[in-house]
Amino acid sequence: MPALNRAEAETRARDLAVAHYAVDLDLTQGEEHFGSTTVIRFTALRDCDSFAEIEPAALHRALLDGVPIDTALVDGDRLPLPGLTQGPHELRVEADMGYSRTGEGMHRFTDPADGETYLYTQMFLADVRRVFAAFDQPDLKARFDVAVTAPEHWTVLGNGVATRTAPGRWQMATTPPLPTYVVAVAAGPYHAVRAEHAGLPFALHARRSLAPHLDRAAPDLLAFTFRCFDRYREMFAEPYPFDSYDQVFVPEFNFGAMENPGLVVLRDEYVHRSDATPTELRNRAVVIAHEMAHMWFGDLVTLRWWDDIWLNESFAEYMGYQVVSEDPEFAGAWTDYGANRKYRGSDSDQRPSTHPVAPLPEDVPDTASALTNIDGISYAKGGSALRQLVTWMGREDFLTGLDAHFARHRFGNARLADLIDSLAAATERDVPAWAQAWLRTTGVDTLTPSASPAPGGWRLEIGHSGERPHRIDVGLYDRAADDPARLVLRERATVDITATSAVERRTFDGARPDLVLLNDGDLSFVKVRFDDRSWEALRDALGSIPDPLARSVAWNAARDLVRDARLAPADYLDLVARHLPAESDPSIVHGVLTFARVTVADRYLDPRARPGALAGLAATARALLAEGHAGNRLTATRALVVSALGDEDAAELRAWYDKDASPGGDGAPDQELRWLLLGRLAVLGAAGPADIDAELARDPGAAGHEAAARCRAALPDADAKAAAWQAIFHESRSNHLLGAAAEGFWQPEQRDLLADYLPRYYPDAITVAARRGPAVSDAVARRGFPVAEVTPQALALGRAALEDPALTPALRRSFADQLDDLARALRVRQVFGG
Repeated sequence: MPALNRAEAETRARDLAVAHYAVDLDLTQGEEHFGSTTVIRFTALRDCDSFAEIEPAALHRALLDGVPIDTALVDGDRLPLPGLTQGPHELRVEADMGYSRTGEGMHRFTDPADGETYLYTQMFLADVRRVFAAFDQPDLKARFDVAVTAPEHWTVLGNGVATRTAPGRWQMATTPPLPTYVVAVAAGPYHAVRAEHAGLPFALHARRSLAPHLDRAAPDLLAFTFRCFDRYREMFAEPYPFDSYDQVFVPEFNFGAMENPGLVVLRDEYVHRSDATPTELRNRAVVIAHEMAHMWFGDLVTLRWWDDIWLNESFAEYMGYQVVSEDPEFAGAWTDYGANRKYRGSDSDQRPSTHPVAPLPEDVPDTASALTNIDGISYAKGGSALRQLVTWMGREDFLTGLDAHFARHRFGNARLADLIDSLAAATERDVPAWAQAWLRTTGVDTLTPSASPAPGGWRLEIGHSGERPHRIDVGLYDRAADDPARLVLRERATVDITATSAVERRTFDGARPDLVLLNDGDLSFVKVRFDDRSWEALRDALGSIPDPLARSVAWNAARDLVRDARLAPADYLDLVARHLPAESDPSIVHGVLTFARVTVADRYLDPRARPGALAGLAATARALLAEGHAGNRLTATRALVVSALGDEDAAELRAWYDKDASPGGDGAPDQELRWLLLGRLAVLGAAGPADIDAELARDPGAAGHEAAARCRAALPDADAKAAAWQAIFHESRSNHLLGAAAEGFWQPEQRDLLADYLPRYYPDAITVAARRGPAVSDAVARRGFPVAEVTPQALALGRAALEDPALTPALRRSFADQLDDLARALRVRQVFGG
């Protein structure tokens, strides 16, 4: 299908004003199709030719002002509307539409646990055409009336309050003006927990098979949702703009969540069936706060074109973490951000596909290119940039500017320039210059300290590589007099670094400290380095830095040193072994162990050193368990399982699995931990198909089927690999089942068995991406990429594949990024051996 380009969208926005949609969906027509009738009232602002989008399975009829349109004229997803005269018009389209199994359009899922069927829509970024006819671009907002016919025992949900008007018949309340991509419907026998707060109806919904888990979580989920809602009401002068707030947890969702007004859709993995770590619980809270922020950023005020997607995502990213950081139940949100989120922005910003947080409109020429910018830059870098903006201009002025922005553009559209005008009016700071430096540029600045004597004290020089201004805190730490392995904070100083400054100088009284930690508090998006004395202090005492957020900054700096081939992977693992066992912050433990296990051990180390590295990580996990910090137990237990290697470790895992005993010593493992144990046993050849079948019989729901697919693909058996390859690339499995098999397929322990599949990966991935679309393309490129193959031959194969003219833009971008990561891993190995 042709992607909508910016010029077409601008022309259509000049030509048309859309007033109202009446959408009627019939969900009772069987397992493959549903009925869709749409009536659009719009005005042609001048005589013109135009078009609407629809991608039907069967287009029954289309009428413009009551006159039939020749349906044979439909070109791809374009329904031509030639010869429009200036004035009001009505377009009616009647069609059958196809259900999706990839999380795009109207997704249909049958729960293997009980046979019940559930539907939900996902319209972002350009998939409205899969559900109903529309003028599908974000600046043609309109009011919506949505009606649905469904099986009588189903519940139907939408953007407005849903009313059952007859058996199986539902009508949603009329919405305020919305962009098409956030119109939403969910339908099925959903289990609900309802409540009221601040005069509005709130509810949580999930599949019936998850009802016990939703009921258990509902008090905490609703309590946090209410606190989040109240905090936004305190922050913003503009009240919540919709009539209700439903959160529906759905299966096989491609993203974390989607900000549909009044009907937030979240992946149902957030309804935890098993124990969750503090990091996972905080992350769920951040997602809830993030999506609620979108009610203002994106839903009330909407971007005009997709170059400004950051106006949605960066603001929701920042607001989500900020609101959670202020919540009494979730202390340490910014530490979590630093340890587990921020690196996604800095990693993305160092890849060839980097782009500004706010790219120029001409750099986002169509919806296909826009989809590739939904990445770590739009989210993590943008959120970090906004945190720096708030630090720089002051929180009160920042919120004053936002209130003016909402008031000026409520239920309308805005661009970057509109936001900058509102913020600039609230402060004496030069906001346009800040925006140019931070939002229109690419790359990561680097700050490097050096210290020298000065009269009466010492001088700090901060070398600045880059062109952005930074307001940072500098932490000055000394070794404790009674314990040189313990660092104490002497002082935290605020330093402004100008955009043009190559070196910033400050003089301090007294002796120089043992550790100079730049960007202490993590207020800016920047790499930081260390002078020799500071690195020596970190090597000896990193874990003793008193503030967890400062420790997170130090660990991230060490991570950057490894990635930039300035610190040997083995030395990083030594840091982990020395300092992580006593770490009390679960976010840091999670982030450090993940990087050490997934990236350092599997990709950066010489393969000959990998067994020793995994043994060391297993020892660290055991030490964490021995320390007894309750928040670290589950993370450490998981790390212990996935670090198992060799016959002795496999026998130990098998004994735990057979005896239904937790490796962490906390009684029987929960279901998710049993699948993790079985998955590692499968990789090591200590479990087989019969074990997987037996575990699936014990856990027959959707999560069980995904875990079983992952385990089967991980088996070190030629037939199992062939079956998994067939499922991934040549069948039409749902997005999540395909992704699970892809995750299990490539294993470093099985390189010889997998050797013949590497040359097949790129052509098969290109073919399946073209056949099945963006969601499957993302799954095979992100979850199914052969990350364990760190060889020059693998890099050469990938680079050759980039020349294939059949590559879609999204797949080309994904391959380029993965290959850049592969090249980085090879550079690290080249520098340090391997």
